[in-house]
Amino acid sequence: MDKVQDGIITVINPTKKINDLEKKLNFADTFENKVSLADAYLGARQYQKAIDLYKSALTGTFEKDYYGNANLIEAFYCSEQYAEVVDRIKVIQDSPRFKKSKAMFLYALTLEKTGDVDLAEEYLNQFNAPYSRYAERLELAKFNIRNAKTDKAREILNDIVTESQGMSKSSYKLNKGFILEAKEMLASGL
Repeated sequence: MDKVQDGIITVINPTKKINDLEKKLNFADTFENKVSLADAYLGARQYQKAIDLYKSALTGTFEKDYYGNANLIEAFYCSEQYAEVVDRIKVIQDSPRFKKSKAMFLYALTLEKTGDVDLAEEYLNQFNAPYSRYAERLELAKFNIRNAKTDKAREILNDIVTESQGMSKSSYKLNKGFILEAKEMLASGL
């Protein structure tokens, strides 16, 4: 019941969560409190505040913390600090959690933006697995279109649409936005 109330309060007053976490951090300056507040800043699109807090938390024994570094990478990407993404990825890229993670996906998009299209494609192709990763696969199709590989894009989009025909209602509902976008892209003729 408390969680539902907290969720409703957060929707009504989105800064309440941040204010509460700021008070908590002022009371106890811990790694967990810093990361929780940084997560809230990231969710509120206050990227520079999130970056500053993640950086201050990721020191000493927590320097290689996967969760904190992955979210710092997301904050860097969202604030278009691509050189920082490339630099920070070195800290977590050897972790088994990195493979097919959001951090890896954002790294691949960063590589494209910084001109390393071949390596970006190599990373993005790892997300192209049937009946999963629809957001990433749709972005891979867009990547292929941006890089004049429309046949590959069309193949991915067709796969998404074909897979949608055999989905359960809950899966379809969960991925409906991606499926509809894939259908629209195919209908536009690429």
